[in-house]
Amino acid sequence: NGVRIKTWARPNNFQHVVMNNVQNPIIIDQNYCPGSGNCPEQGSGIKVSDITYEDVHGTSTTEVAVKFDCRKTNPYNGIKLLDLKLSYKDHPAEASCVNAGEMASGLQQPTRCLQV
Repeated sequence: NGVRIKTWARPNNFQHVVMNNVQNPIIIDQNYCPGSGNCPEQGSGIKVSDITYEDVHGTSTTEVAVKFDCRKTNPYNGIKLLDLKLSYKDHPAEASCVNAGEMASGLQQPTRCLQV
């Protein structure tokens, strides 16, 4: 993984990061389930907010390079994406968001998150 957030009790800033062939360049996952299942279906009590990703460049080994997967009970807010350039097989990578509000500025590759 590149920059991955599980939980942290203060604002996080990731700046000037270069990645080469990283499986998950940027990921926040409140629905994480290790192994092959049997995970509880309870809502996460952790709220994720005030995260900045700035000047992150490189290549991903997966088509989705930015993944924000949040529970409805604690949606992300205050995520800033500033000057990202991540590619997959010489093409712009993709982004996927579930219950995540974000703000983008500057170069965005992948483009803003697709809400799924």
